Amino acid sequence: MIKTAFQLANKIRAKAVMIYVDPLEDVHFEGRFSKKIDLYLLSRKKKLETNGDATTDLASRCKALITLPKINLSRMSVIKLATTTALSLDYLEPGDKIVFAVGAIDLGILDHIQILDTAKESEIIMSKGLMGIGESLAPEVFQAVLHLSLELAEKGREGKPIGTTFVVGDTEKVLPLTKQMIINPFKGYDEEERNILSPALKETIREFSAMDGAFVIDGNGVVITAGCYLSASHEETNPPRGLGSRHLAAAGITSLTNAVAFVISESSGDVRIFKNGKILTQIEKTRK
Repeated sequence: MIKTAFQLANKIRAKAVMIYVDPLEDVHFEGRFSKKIDLYLLSRKKKLETNGDATTDLASRCKALITLPKINLSRMSVIKLATTTALSLDYLEPGDKIVFAVGAIDLGILDHIQILDTAKESEIIMSKGLMGIGESLAPEVFQAVLHLSLELAEKGREGKPIGTTFVVGDTEKVLPLTKQMIINPFKGYDEEERNILSPALKETIREFSAMDGAFVIDGNGVVITAGCYLSASHEETNPPRGLGSRHLAAAGITSLTNAVAFVISESSGDVRIFKNGKILTQIEKTRK
């Protein structure tokens, strides 16, 4: 499968090959792979073991490891999440072609190859919208909020579904367009204590996510407030039918600011990312 992925990448002149390595027992492979094509490995692990031999070890050969959240993900969700992350980190540009080799962890094999052209696959991801995200928020903050959103969507709170919104970046413009519904639970705490990059904050976020209203987070990951009403609206926002007020508010706030909004649907568990009033991508919850 890996050799086939590289052969296809050579044939279509793809920018990169991305391999989901978690279904594999190891990442040691005999054979050479084209150095003209960037290789990215996808894993829920933060670090992969390497034997130091770049000719037989994918971990030594790869350009970067893209970390995925530790939840069940469908094959297509892995592809969407990897593409979203790679574009936000400027590993890829709109128009790049990617070849994916993915599979299910429980099967222990790679069983699916997907070719994705970021210039054409608008139903999968709006790649142009992801470019320039780093201007309003740090890439690591984007990843942290995305992973947190997916984990909350998957696990919920005390077994119950969670529906909430994270508005990240451009807080100077965002805050005047919000109204506090409750006393700000994050007020008075040091920035280090309320930074989304801190693992210790995850459970606090989970508890407050059951409240009505949105979280507002600055571009460095500091949680400014929670439980606030997004009063922004814009006549040009037109989210797909079937999406409720939470998604409409996310479309409105991102159409009037440079913020990015992550919305967890309480009914479906799907996570949608909004920028410039539009949905950049939708990552579906894995159905059991």
